[in-house]
Formats: sequence, structure tokens, C-alpha cells
Amino acid sequence: MTDSTLFIESMDLEAQGVAHRDDGKVVFVEGALPFERVRANIHRKKNNWEQGSLLEVVHESSQRVRPGCLHFGLHAGACGGCKMQHLDADAQVAVKQRALEDNLWHLGKVRPENILRPIHGPTWGYRYRARLSVRDVLKKNTVLVGFHERKSRYVADMQNCPVLPPPVSALLMPLRGLLESMHARATCPQIELACGDRVVALVLRHLEPFTSGDIELLRQFASKHGVQWWLQPKGPDTVTLLPGQKEEQLAYDLPDFGVSMPFKPTDFTQVNPHINRALVKRALRLLDPRSHERVIDWFCGLGNFTLPIATLAGEVLGIEGNETLVDRARSNLVWNQSHNSTAFAPTQFAARDLFDMTPASLAADGVADKWLIDPPREGAFALVQALVALRNQPELAHDWKPPRRIVYVSCNPSTLARDAGLLVNLAGYLCSGAGVVNMFAHTAHVESVAVFDLAI
Repeated sequence: MTDSTLFIESMDLEAQGVAHRDDGKVVFVEGALPFERVRANIHRKKNNWEQGSLLEVVHESSQRVRPGCLHFGLHAGACGGCKMQHLDADAQVAVKQRALEDNLWHLGKVRPENILRPIHGPTWGYRYRARLSVRDVLKKNTVLVGFHERKSRYVADMQNCPVLPPPVSALLMPLRGLLESMHARATCPQIELACGDRVVALVLRHLEPFTSGDIELLRQFASKHGVQWWLQPKGPDTVTLLPGQKEEQLAYDLPDFGVSMPFKPTDFTQVNPHINRALVKRALRLLDPRSHERVIDWFCGLGNFTLPIATLAGEVLGIEGNETLVDRARSNLVWNQSHNSTAFAPTQFAARDLFDMTPASLAADGVADKWLIDPPREGAFALVQALVALRNQPELAHDWKPPRRIVYVSCNPSTLARDAGLLVNLAGYLCSGAGVVNMFAHTAHVESVAVFDLAI
């Protein structure tokens, strides 16, 4: 290990400070911020890069702030749920915007014509979805509930968590007490949090059947704290409501479109409902669906974008690879049609493996004026490849036409950049705009939205 003094030039996607030695070698320093001069303990060396930990901030950035959580830190035992609490929230957004632009250019050779205004909102109490680990610590005679420690499989000793909604943060210690009193305290490895606008659901993973005493303890906890317990003995398809508990519908509202989205606690929904509402509004403003247009929503999930699109477009097709989510999207459409006064265009949903798309399968879905794409971290490579093939080999589908506009919502800037490179460099699109969406404040996670318009 060696002690080095370094000038930090930027921050990477792992929230590490990035410096360069005189010979050009890159050095990553955890905990260091851009424009700081720091002393670092170099503990890992490779041919082209080194990695170190922060020893001292010699010259501090004006953007360095006091972390808002007592459990945040770089030391052993600190919670690993957040990586950027020491950086001003607005500066976090700027770092993510730069990361997006760097990825688009270096990986896709794409420069957006316009940089979209970042979407950001509350930086505390925003996390309505979370996977909390549970660990029975015999040496301390306690059960820990929370996120993992930094770079560790151990669970952090957390008494509260300010990124969780305050009522949920206040449950961490009562949950510890509950689990400590249960017979199954050593065989419950995880609690998954799913908050709707009006209901808090907790999914308890358990490796052995509960005793009647444990079931009663869970019922008492639910009654006292106003939560809904779901039990998961095996995979997500085994989740059931706690016996004897009345199910209240989990749902979130999209009031700009007169839509409500019911969901089950293990369905995929966005972590941050405040940002999701702003994102849906922004994406539809960019997409600009008209009453005479047909729109395809790729990777539609439970209809988060599909149903709002259907309030504006002439016809909508939502396509998703997960059959369960397709069924949920269909039922959400029916539920909204019967419970809300909102008018919806003709809307269909289909289940399809979107990672195995071909030009023929793409052509079979018909011509659409516009697309919205919202893929998982892997991106939409097969879909975009099929589009490129049809653009460059029109004989594969004589009647097919490419969409005039594509709005791409991404949770991974590198796969967005890869797909953007194909759209711009091989399929004849312009990247009209791109900007970040700060869905996960205080983390290095970068979400974004980009717009592509057909140029030729």
C-alpha cells in the first residue's frame, strides 16, 4: 500500500473520484469528489489503473456536504445503500448528466442535439421499493434489518433510513423486535418493501413454515403498524397474503392522465413514485402522441406508460416479455375503464420475448407512428437490431415503415449508448435530445430519457 496526493478530475459511475498520474495512469479514489486534492491510500494496482481509499481531503470541494444519514460512511460497517450522500444533491445530478453524455459519445458516437432539463425531486423519503436483508446475529443476540454494509455480505446495524418513507424508516426497529420474538428468526432472510400511494406492503421471505404463534405475532404487528403482510415461502409466484388479513389494493396514481395503476407487491414498479409521475409526463410530452396515431410501447410492464399513452393516441399496443405483467396490464386497463371517467383508445397487450426479436417478428407487429421503449438494464439490442435490418433491407417487409419518433427510457447509460449508436449511425435517426432522471438520489444509479427522430 502507498500514500499518494492526487487531484480529482471527475467522478465515475461507481461514485469514485477519478484522477490521473503524470504518466496518464488512472487512479480511482472512493469518497473523493471532483476538484478536490486528496491523500489516498493506494491498495490495488493494475497495469493501467489503480484504486485507493480516501485518507485526507487536502483541499475540499464546495459541493461536499454533511451526509444526511448517520449510517452513511466509508468505514467498515457503514451502510452500503447510498454512495453519494457526501455530494450536494444538485451536483449529483450534474455528475450523472456528464456520465450520460460521456457514455453516448464514447460508446455510441452520439451527441444529442439538445440536453434535456434533468428530472429530479425529493432526495429523502423517496424509496417506495426496497429489498431489506434480515440477519440473526447470535453473538449480539439481535436480528438486523436493513441494507448490506459497504462491500460486505453483512447487514448494516441500522436504526433508521432517511431514504425510506418516514413511516417505513420508523418500522426498522419494531421489525427487529418482531423478528427477535419469532420462532423463525433465523430462517427469514429478506423483507421486500412495496409502498403504494395508500398502502404499505411487506413481503416476508421464509425458509420454513411459520408456527401459529409466529402468524399471530405478524397479525398483531400488522394491526398495530397499519401494514399488509405477504408471505413468500419460495419464488415470487408463491407470495400469498397473511392468513386472516384483509387485502387492501396496492396502487399508485398518475393524476395528469386520470389513471391509477394497481399492482401486486412483487410486480416491478418504479422505486420513486414522485419521479415516476414526472417521468411519465415528460416522456409523453416528448412522444407527443396524437389521436390519429398508432403507438407501440415496448417493455410495457404493467402499463405505466401504455395507459397514459392510450388517453392521447388513436391506437396502442403494449408488448412485454413477462406474461404475469401482461395480464396485470390488461386488468389495469379494464379496472381503469370501469372505475375512472378517462377515455382510452383501443389498446392491446401481447407477451413476447423482446430479447429474441427478428425482422419478421417486428414487421408482424405492424406499422406504428411512434415508439416508446423502456427496457431493463440489458437494453433493447435485439429490438433495435431488427429495426436496423428492416431499415436497410426493406425487401424483408415491403409494407413496413419505421416509426417517426422513438422515446427511449433507460436505466443503464451504457446500453442506451449502444442502442443509440445503432439508431443514429445505422438506422437514420437523429438524437434530438437526452437528459438524466434522478430516480435514485444519493446512489450512482443513472436513469435517463432520450428522443430519436427519423432523419432520412
